Amino acid sequence: MTQQTGSGVGAQWDARFSAREYVYGTRPNDFLVEATASLPPPPARVLSLGEGEGRNGVYLASRGYQVTAVDASAVGLEKVRQLATENGVSVETVHADLSNYTVAPSAWDVIVLVFCHLPMPLRQQVHRAVVAGLRPGGMLVLEGYTPAQLTFRTGGPPVRELLYTAEELREDFAGLELPILRELERDVVEGTLHHGRAAVVQVLGRKPGP
Repeated sequence: MTQQTGSGVGAQWDARFSAREYVYGTRPNDFLVEATASLPPPPARVLSLGEGEGRNGVYLASRGYQVTAVDASAVGLEKVRQLATENGVSVETVHADLSNYTVAPSAWDVIVLVFCHLPMPLRQQVHRAVVAGLRPGGMLVLEGYTPAQLTFRTGGPPVRELLYTAEELREDFAGLELPILRELERDVVEGTLHHGRAAVVQVLGRKPGP
């Protein structure tokens, strides 16, 4: 959920996540839940980039996955650990801005990017690293907002430069099979900051291989 935007991003998101409540809620993203049936089975290794406060990583850990959660916010990662403890699971946390984080190549069975909006050229850099980071047969799960979200104003970045189209993502993830690549409108109800009708893009990608 964290939009990584360069210097100062950690402080920006520390301030947002300092609220007592989980500002994006504690329930997992709906598309991630839908996609779970298509993922490699547990205990596959999952990398969640821009994890935020932990709702998606904890959900996957509760299903038996080995989850590593990366975020620029130390405050958000503390909430990840707290939520994991409350749910009786373990999530490895890594404090890093995505501009400085190296996705290990051919190391991950699943990579998750949920509302992780990146500016160019960092977006292409990270997305290409995701392709390289998946093992053969590994899966990508992504949901983000499209430019049409600017008319809804129910969450997400307020500028076009941080929003994604399906065609942009098709180019970013060249090298993956894309059984799901779609733009649609749906109700997104995730805490207090994502709440209402929204314009989203969803990607389920697979790296060719066994």
